[in-house]
Amino acid sequence: MDFTIDTATPAVEQSFAATPDPRLREIMQMLTRYLHDFVREAAPSIAEWNAAIGFLTEVGQWCSDTRQEFILLSDVLGVSMLVETLNGHEGGTEGTVLGPFHMTGSPKRSLGDSIDLLGGSRLCVVSGTVLGVGGEPLAGATVDVWQCTEDGFYDVQQPDVQPAGNGRGLFRTDEQGRFWFRTVVPCHYPIPTDGPVGQLLDATHRHPFRPAHVHFLASADGHEDVTTHAFVAGGAHIDSDAVFAVKKGLLVDFAESTDAELAARFGVEAPFVHARFDIVLTKRA
Repeated sequence: MDFTIDTATPAVEQSFAATPDPRLREIMQMLTRYLHDFVREAAPSIAEWNAAIGFLTEVGQWCSDTRQEFILLSDVLGVSMLVETLNGHEGGTEGTVLGPFHMTGSPKRSLGDSIDLLGGSRLCVVSGTVLGVGGEPLAGATVDVWQCTEDGFYDVQQPDVQPAGNGRGLFRTDEQGRFWFRTVVPCHYPIPTDGPVGQLLDATHRHPFRPAHVHFLASADGHEDVTTHAFVAGGAHIDSDAVFAVKKGLLVDFAESTDAELAARFGVEAPFVHARFDIVLTKRA
């Protein structure tokens, strides 16, 4: 059969007809239809298509053990958040993007430990409870956290400045499902712009900034994992996150506390900044 504009799509779809995995077959045939429709509508020149291939090639070449440029591309196109939203679990804490900086394992830490190894200027305690949808505390749940410094950099971005594991911690909740740790108030920051994704943002006049936040990845036996953020309420770029991850229910007050009794409970001195962020996990089907 001649390969023409009219016969192209059914010919490629048919080539996947014998795919043994039905889900893979469905996805490849659907991708073929949508991609071909896009190409027909956009009608790229040969030079434009070669430029697109070159861009994707460069994105792959920028990936490393500590840099995931393809996740970054997915994030700025809103695809990461769309996938998270489609896979959300009703009644649980809303999910957000994993982001490109969850590239190294967080060190195991005890409840109350500090994840700030640099001694930042604004001491902060983050506390919360991991719960089931019925409000029951989930003892022994895992809470993986990671964040940037008060200057807006992750440890993997500054290996000569920050010790490995700075801003990261892997905690387990106590018998009442509680967790708490010391840190610094995170800062808003730009996503990496030195690679091809940064060039794309520059070419389209989009800013690269993310609002200040702490990442969480929580899991418990018999429950669905959730990857989410606690965003610093009222911070810069809350309404224009470069990766579209802000959700109203994830805005958290990072408020200064002068409560000496509360400070003593967390092993710190008042005044300090306190942020409370509870996480709700749904039952695994």
